[in-house]
Amino acid sequence: MKLQERIEKAFDTVDETGYREEITEIFDLLKTELNSGRVRAAEKQGDRWVVNTWVKKGILLGFRIGILSDMSVNDRFIFYDKNTFPLKSISINDGVRIVPGGSSIRDGCYIGKSVTCMPPMYINVGAYVDDGTMIDSHALVGSCAQIGKRVHLSAGTQIGGVLEPIGSLPVIIEDDVLIGGNCGIYEGTIVREGAVIGAGTILTGSTPVYDIVRDKIYRRTSESPLEIPPGAVVIPGTRPITKGRGEELGLSVYTPIIIKYRDEKTENAVRLEDALR
Repeated sequence: MKLQERIEKAFDTVDETGYREEITEIFDLLKTELNSGRVRAAEKQGDRWVVNTWVKKGILLGFRIGILSDMSVNDRFIFYDKNTFPLKSISINDGVRIVPGGSSIRDGCYIGKSVTCMPPMYINVGAYVDDGTMIDSHALVGSCAQIGKRVHLSAGTQIGGVLEPIGSLPVIIEDDVLIGGNCGIYEGTIVREGAVIGAGTILTGSTPVYDIVRDKIYRRTSESPLEIPPGAVVIPGTRPITKGRGEELGLSVYTPIIIKYRDEKTENAVRLEDALR
């Protein structure tokens, strides 16, 4: 029986009251596949991203069967978690740069070659972080988030995790994206290749994004997530409330704005980031 079939069967039958050792074995196999990058919570098929619901089921199964345990490394590094989710094992041969200072990477996620982790930062289970990406201080890569090659997640950036609902697409950040400081990308938003998200920008499923270059408005629909086009440069903005009491008071609501698409000036600014890798 394939791993996917075993996980789906176990997910439908196992509860917290008891389980066989075989279930632990199934979950450990899933973590091995996630750690290697052979299995992902979401995959790109053509131009579309598709969620692998069975992978999410497997991760949730790990929480279900896990027992709260003392996972402390020593008397100076103390923590308590489900015994199914230890820290990820990383060696010098993995080629990952982890700077000292309080970062954590949970077991069951893929970290590519030449990834740089600046302290403190956190990568949760099910995440996929591809080669050459930099995760800056106080940045979060949430559960099942998919991060492409040569991405820069600047300080304070939050990439939301979408573990539940099981069928929901996680946040997707494609190759060569630059995300500025204190940004928040949530609720299955897709940021396409080469986009630049300006500092302080928040993107959620309910956030309309106004493209003043192409005169378009991008929104999440019942069939598709919010998508930021390739090469778009997005900054925080506002739009006025045009009716009711909000109009009377002269109020505005937050709105991300695409002010341009990447050009030579943008490329020169982004190229400066290479010195940090």
